[in-house]
Parts: sequence; C-alpha cells; structure tokens
Amino acid sequence: MIRAASLNDLPALLMLEQCCFPGDRLSRRSFRYLLLHGHTAMLVDERDHVLTGYLLMLFRRGSRAARIYSIATGSRYRGQGVAEGLVRAAEQIALEKGATEIRLEVRSDNRASRKLFQRLGYRPFAVLPGYYHDGMDAVRYRRSLLPVHSGAAP
Repeated sequence: MIRAASLNDLPALLMLEQCCFPGDRLSRRSFRYLLLHGHTAMLVDERDHVLTGYLLMLFRRGSRAARIYSIATGSRYRGQGVAEGLVRAAEQIALEKGATEIRLEVRSDNRASRKLFQRLGYRPFAVLPGYYHDGMDAVRYRRSLLPVHSGAAP
C-alpha cells in the first residue's frame, strides 16, 4: 500500500536510508523537517506493516517542474514493483500540484534505476560530473507530464 509518510515512519525511513545508501544520506533532522515544513511529497510503500520503500519529491515555488530527490527500496523488496508504484503515485501527485515535468538524478552506475526510469518514459538530458560523495557522475532525467497529442484531427 502506498501512502503519505508520517513522523511515525522516521525510524523505518532512517533504516532504509542506512541500508540503501553508503553516503549522501538524509538525516533524522532532514526527514523531520521535510515531513513537517518542506514543499514536498513523501510517499512510502508499506506491506504487512513493513516499510518496503520511500520516495521524496520536492516542489519549488514558481516552478512547474517537480524533482524526485530520493527513492529507496529495501533489498528484500527489489524487483517487486515497489519503486515503480512509488514513481507512478508521485507522478499523480505532481500533476495534482500543477507540475508539468518531473526531473531527477541517478548515479551513472545504477543500471537498475536507470533502466526503470527509462522504461517509465524518463529521458536523460545531462550528465553531472562528480555529483555524488564518492565522485560518481549523475545522469539527469526528465519526463513531461503533459499529454502527448498525435496531431491528428478528431
């Protein structure tokens, strides 16, 4: 079940963060701030009372682009549609908030994430050299949320 994250999820969010990322982790303080004060949508996937993944999306005033800032899936739940479900739910929220595009960065060596986002219609448009804590490059992706028109007359 995908739902909005709450402060009660902090311990599980921190555990996911610790297990999924060797560096550049969100702290308890950051999660708390984002949950309470940020212009964000934080979604979690919960199965049998276990948090299997989360997605954090940021919104900036005056911008029509939303940004997936972080997405994580617990290792036991990878390949089970957790990330795809979170992305689809985030896209719906972005549309409801008036966004016309979603952007994100993915480690250039994260083949699974890159493959997922490309399958979901996200397209690479830039490389950010040395973006991550260990010097790894990031590939920037974007996806338009606007309907595609065929150009054919009705």
